[in-house]
Amino acid sequence: MNTGLFGQPLTTASPATGLGRRDHLTFRGNVALGRYGWLRLTPAYSLHLVRELLKQSGPDEIVLDPFSGTGTTPLACASLGIRCDAVDINPFLVWLGNLKLTRFDDGTARAVKSAATRIAEKAHDPRPAAWKPDLHQIEKWWDGPTLHALAAICDGIRNPKRERASGVSDLLSIAFCRVMIQTANVSFGHQSMSFKRNGANGGLLAEPPGGAGARIAAAFLAAADEVADSLQVEPPTAQCRVVLGDSRDLGAALPAGKRRYTAVITSPPYPNRMSYIRELRPYMYWLGYLSDGRAAGELDWKAIGGTWGCATSLLNTWTPNGHGEIPFPQFDRIIRDISAGHALLGRYVHKYFEDIKGHILSLRKVLAPGARCHYIVGNSKFYDTMLPVEGVYAALFEDAGFVDVRVETIRKRTSKKELYEFIVHVRAPSLARRAT
Repeated sequence: MNTGLFGQPLTTASPATGLGRRDHLTFRGNVALGRYGWLRLTPAYSLHLVRELLKQSGPDEIVLDPFSGTGTTPLACASLGIRCDAVDINPFLVWLGNLKLTRFDDGTARAVKSAATRIAEKAHDPRPAAWKPDLHQIEKWWDGPTLHALAAICDGIRNPKRERASGVSDLLSIAFCRVMIQTANVSFGHQSMSFKRNGANGGLLAEPPGGAGARIAAAFLAAADEVADSLQVEPPTAQCRVVLGDSRDLGAALPAGKRRYTAVITSPPYPNRMSYIRELRPYMYWLGYLSDGRAAGELDWKAIGGTWGCATSLLNTWTPNGHGEIPFPQFDRIIRDISAGHALLGRYVHKYFEDIKGHILSLRKVLAPGARCHYIVGNSKFYDTMLPVEGVYAALFEDAGFVDVRVETIRKRTSKKELYEFIVHVRAPSLARRAT
């Protein structure tokens, strides 16, 4: 029997048994690894996993990641000298990915640390900052003194008193984002984001005058040092890039010339109602990528699997009208069972796979014959109904003409006992197969 990366059997419907959590195969495995750990985002997946998959690649490989997210695949490729193009629909993630892929000269780290020292002094300034984001109920995210100090630091980055070298302000923004999220009074540990309670009245404990400014300044300097020092850890050696676009229309999204990609390594959003815009919102508001809640919901509606804000109300009026039926034998029954408990969730799952089917049909047009594709996905459970995501993906690939479709179970996830993570391995058909 053929086995996968971790000794598990490769089948068309791999059994999800006998595996532990394997946290090194999640975003937690990236935290201490240079640029990979700049921002802690749960949508990120494991660098270790990507590197294992890249062991099959040579210098002539051209890799595609159609769901770039935090840029793990293109950055892993860049550090190994392998060309890669990546696509994401979120402009903040495009900025983050391309910043990680930038080659910085030796003076950039010194410039970041020097500028951070000057900016940190602004955290002690008692005068009101000129601007803070219009994040809904922002006072729940940060107490008054902390918000004041953060706004002052942000102002120092946005409005420099002297000219900065290319990339320095962007790297300072990464340091700011680290401090901003570390000091936020919020928990992203589950699907329903919650605000932390600290003290009997639910608010933050009082801090001595000037304490917040000193605390934020020290945290910002430490974060800037870490970001600056990370620039020399596995720096990029190949030209890789992230482009803004929709993975359901890769021909339009990808660079002119539409390279024929020889491999795909990606992890699309999971159909689990976990909206990525939820966790990205604070970064996007502070850095100017979002200005109001409506814009957040509209962006999530454009993304596959989005459910934030107005995306939910738009889903209420959605009906299947895209790429035809989903070619998984139990799919219609699964949708009926989910819809019996909650009609909106039934539509959510149906739309998710209709979007994925459109993506797969688009993908085949940009691949070289025989291209290897690896999709990291997770199954889901809605009420008492299991959703075998890995099986539906396998069926969609087979229906689109892909060959050698196999599923590998790689780890147990931390939530419900039935939930696992998989790699769906497939291969684009050869020229001869395409001709038939």
